Amino acid sequence: MSNPKTFISYAWESDEAKEWVKNLATELRNDGIDARLDQWEVVPGDQMPHFMEKSVRENDFVLIICTPKYKSKSENRIGGVGYEGDIMTAEVLETSNHRKFIPILKSGTKETSIPSWLLGKYYVDLSNQTHFDNNYSDLTTTLLNARERAPELGTVTTKTNATVSSEKVIKTVPKDEPVKIKGIVIDEISQPRNDGTAGSALYKIPFELNRTPSSEWRELFVNAWNRPPRFTSMHRPGIASAYGNQVILDGTTIEEVEKHHKDTLKLAVEVANKQISEINLRKQQQAERERIERERHQKNIDDISKRINFD
Repeated sequence: MSNPKTFISYAWESDEAKEWVKNLATELRNDGIDARLDQWEVVPGDQMPHFMEKSVRENDFVLIICTPKYKSKSENRIGGVGYEGDIMTAEVLETSNHRKFIPILKSGTKETSIPSWLLGKYYVDLSNQTHFDNNYSDLTTTLLNARERAPELGTVTTKTNATVSSEKVIKTVPKDEPVKIKGIVIDEISQPRNDGTAGSALYKIPFELNRTPSSEWRELFVNAWNRPPRFTSMHRPGIASAYGNQVILDGTTIEEVEKHHKDTLKLAVEVANKQISEINLRKQQQAERERIERERHQKNIDDISKRINFD
């Protein structure tokens, strides 16, 4: 799987907005996506128009961080946002590569934040933590070209006109289903150096998961691997990582996995599943409390408003 180059277009409207974008770019890079950001690449003396044109045209994807301020600047062609909008709309007209440009809703609503030239596009809502946890994988699987595809068409028999599947049917995995390890990704196991130096006989082994978990789950998994409730004398903290729909042990052997690490891997997954379930439950309870408070507040406003008479 290659590392897609992805440019992020956004409005410099506040320090908070810049930090949010930088955190998003960092998260994407941790997941194997080559996110490009002006905060990291532009230095005094650079030609900004040249940087913007090069970034829009030469990257595989452009993520457009949509806020009310971005919409205003884009539609009124103000500053760098306006200039980038001209470049992007021109490229869409020239190449018809609509899927290159992905709107990301950071704040507001689609009506108040997404520029008119992007309306109607499938956007990714990351406007609060709950939406981020639910929708971030939708973004990464798109960028990594790892979205679920339709199963192969079967063969129509001449006798019964029934369709017989020639491939195993792909099972859709719900987002709330516990994460499980499906198996080892054999083709992506790395080669040991074997140069006689310490650790040169060790190598990287990736494991495929049944679905792409959230970034929060991946962090919990790594923490569980580093400090598992049970482990053998051969346990190696610090070698586990996770991105996309894989967890990886970098610094072991297939023999160690078979003899020592398999059970600890399963345990780390179970711990992460339990912890993320508890976190999600707390989030749901908090969201319900906030909903009740909003309704109570609105009812209070409605009731008092009806009693206020200016006659």
